[in-house]
Amino acid sequence: MAALGSDSWWKKTLYLTGGALLAAAAYLLHELLAIRKEEELDSKDAIILHQFSRPRNGVPSLSPFCLKMETYLRMADLPYQNYFDGKLSPQGKMPWIEYNHKKVSGTEFIIDFLEEKLGVNLNKHLGPHERAVSRAVTKMVEEHLYWTLAYCQWVENLHETQKMVSLFGPFSDLLKWIFCHLTKGIVKREMYGHGIGRFSEEEMYTLMEKDMRTLAGLLGDKKYIMGSTVSTVDATVFGHLAQAMWTLPGTRPERLIKGELINLAMYCERIRRKFWPEWHHDDDNTLYESEESSEASKTYSPLQDFSFYSRTETFDEEGNSISQTPDTDYTGHSLFDSDVDMDEYRDHEQCK
Repeated sequence: MAALGSDSWWKKTLYLTGGALLAAAAYLLHELLAIRKEEELDSKDAIILHQFSRPRNGVPSLSPFCLKMETYLRMADLPYQNYFDGKLSPQGKMPWIEYNHKKVSGTEFIIDFLEEKLGVNLNKHLGPHERAVSRAVTKMVEEHLYWTLAYCQWVENLHETQKMVSLFGPFSDLLKWIFCHLTKGIVKREMYGHGIGRFSEEEMYTLMEKDMRTLAGLLGDKKYIMGSTVSTVDATVFGHLAQAMWTLPGTRPERLIKGELINLAMYCERIRRKFWPEWHHDDDNTLYESEESSEASKTYSPLQDFSFYSRTETFDEEGNSISQTPDTDYTGHSLFDSDVDMDEYRDHEQCK
């Protein structure tokens, strides 16, 4: 029994382990909340977009709302400055923007603010009925489909998600494990409060499939959700479907979007290639490229962590200006719909 005294080895081990966990937690808190020591920015007449750091798999964001907001800025052709400081808005939201020292959070309020201040409007071609449909679709995606995809991302597929999270430092692996499991607990708790988390996993996936089939039926063979011209709802739908396309390997959402609901996959590809010319995915293949551009596509620069972006003028790895039009990619090749063949894509996926 003397071995269990105050100086016993097991107590020392417990103290050391507890200290290590506290140190790791403190470092994680610093990484997530402390402002990165980057060049100070002035938001006078400039849009500063605060969002989570880029994940490690080449996708712009694991957050559908961050991806929605950045895609919207590109669709509206509004130059902006990314700032990956990990700092939440005063309302505890991410993403959020600063413009002329005004802070705005919540993607809907951000879009309303930019429309009022800058006069942009992606929905000006829509009639009252189409605007109502757009809002209904937006709420279905953000208040319903979002939760089922979040469950797949942060609960069922947590091991793969952990590989994508971008955290650096001496305890990066431990920190990613802590962060992902904390997020898992938060997602499950919020899903239960929402109500959707009180159903079984199979029931949740049934709801997810209904939402995705609704989107596929609404899209049909159109170029964008509301027709031949992009609108705000496309930024919302793309931000969420992109998670199923590129961040949930082997899961039911990915199999559904790349299989039976192939028109949604082509829709995501269409938007990715038009508004994200520097986003080059590992699964890219010559089905999406001409022979002339297939080799050039391998030289796409990685997504920038801290850089100015304008859709009509961007920069290469060395900071040289590259002219670019909204209907051409990084190499200057056309991105019209004829570049993407749905039948060939379906055959390719079935052969995988």
